[in-house]
Amino acid sequence: MSKIYIIAEAGVNHNGDINIAKRLVDAAVDAGADAVKFQTFKAQNLVCKNAGKAAYQLETTEQAETQYEMLKKLELTEKMHEELVPYCRERGIEFLSTPFDVESVDLLLQYEIPLIKIPSGEITNYPYLKKIGKTGKKVILSTGMSTLDEVRDAVQILKNEGTDKIILLHCNTEYPTPMCDVNLLAMKTLQEELGLPVGYSDHTKGIEIPIAAAALGACVIEKHFTLDRTMEGPDHKASLEPHELRAMVCAIHNIEQAMGDGVKRPSASERRNIGIVRKSIVAKRDISEGEILSEENITTKRPGTGISPMMWEKVIGQRARKNYKADEMIEL
Repeated sequence: MSKIYIIAEAGVNHNGDINIAKRLVDAAVDAGADAVKFQTFKAQNLVCKNAGKAAYQLETTEQAETQYEMLKKLELTEKMHEELVPYCRERGIEFLSTPFDVESVDLLLQYEIPLIKIPSGEITNYPYLKKIGKTGKKVILSTGMSTLDEVRDAVQILKNEGTDKIILLHCNTEYPTPMCDVNLLAMKTLQEELGLPVGYSDHTKGIEIPIAAAALGACVIEKHFTLDRTMEGPDHKASLEPHELRAMVCAIHNIEQAMGDGVKRPSASERRNIGIVRKSIVAKRDISEGEILSEENITTKRPGTGISPMMWEKVIGQRARKNYKADEMIEL
């Protein structure tokens, strides 16, 4: 991926409704994202019937229901996949979905998906990692809640099974992530320690942290979005709305352009300013021919179209070759 790959994370914000899912695809396209990503799972394979919810889920969904009951309503069914994959193709955006269980990996492999996205919660799921490794697909691995050693172990499992194209995403899984817990520099640590491309999956409020990640060298940015933050569901509240997603994509592309190639030199746009804002050696006052040039009778002023002030020591001590008026450029 030569440019920053931006994933608009629809996740479960479709609320189990294919029409909302398609509207999310449209919003991702309008924002200029490279891919729109959903989540593929069967609640019965993902969570025990009596499992509790995360604190943020308790705040944004019905308190009485279990995590299983919540997720059951948010499944992306096989029929929805059959509609969404070609719909994304028609709209010119890549369809991605995160599989949360082995059966869901098989479902996604039926489609021409460009890569498999592994969520943070599966980074210690050994049989799941082996299954994905055997596909040989390109992998994007989120690393929320994990230590460096856990990331290293997951990467080794994937590589041992045949997957060698891996991108690591630094991530914090709290929704929304407190700014003090982002630890964005850990993204660089992943790159340095594991020698793999890195990116960032963001759960903070706003768009400034993904933009900062882009400036730090992220090759992938992932961000949750929704049609409306007031909708019912666990992830809407910590998601961007469409106009914010557009602003983020635009800002990231601006940062991408601004990064340049790292060579320090005048840019094409600023070369015309050199002669205007730099200075030349000029007469401080009227100077007679033959007079010795010194700090008493020469100075530096704009424009920079004459002798550079960097020649100062060479000019000092020479005799004036002609008469000069004040502000006239000195000649050698």
